[in-house]
Amino acid sequence: MAGVSRRAWLKRMAAGGVALAWEMAQLRRALALGAVEPGVARVQGDARINGKPAQRGMEVKPGDVITTGRDAELIVVIGRDAFMVRAQSRIELSGDKSSLLVASLRVVTGALLSVFEPGKEKRIQTLTATIGIRGTAVYVETDDTRTYVCTCYGEAELTPVDDSAAAETVRTRHHDEPRYIYPKGMPRRIEQAPVINHTDAELVMLEGLVGRTVPFAYSYTSY
Repeated sequence: MAGVSRRAWLKRMAAGGVALAWEMAQLRRALALGAVEPGVARVQGDARINGKPAQRGMEVKPGDVITTGRDAELIVVIGRDAFMVRAQSRIELSGDKSSLLVASLRVVTGALLSVFEPGKEKRIQTLTATIGIRGTAVYVETDDTRTYVCTCYGEAELTPVDDSAAAETVRTRHHDEPRYIYPKGMPRRIEQAPVINHTDAELVMLEGLVGRTVPFAYSYTSY
């Protein structure tokens, strides 16, 4: 997870945002036409739900396991939440099966970009961290050595596994306070991190899928 400076990240977002603009616009247009329904909104590459190849419109619910292969990506809408699952990820969903609402997600491997309905408590679990959230956007990457968390906007409580005393509450407006969270035995359990591997264009698209907008001024060509 090589980092970049915030200035370099903003410049990269400009180039990446232009490239993504057309595809994201197609998803937002489909939403406006009523063509985007809960479940799988987009599939790229080898993405699976409970071991079965994901297809657009496939239902996703608590108890399901999402896996993605190399160069794959999956976009999912569940209730008023939306998720972008990166390549080579395994995401396990938990929650109320009767209401089909997800209360927690376990990022076993890989990376996940999420936007959540305001006011609803959710939790993301990784090997080294528990991330408690209430209506925010969060990007998470995890591997064997640490968890990367960017609270893109909103509030999150970051708690290292087995060390609640080291917990930190982060409040941000625009990718202000990314963090690395380390396993037990490291000198620091939480430390500052750069902004990596996710863009405003992706957040705009995900929020659009559930009828919301990002809480900051944004233009694909503003940077």
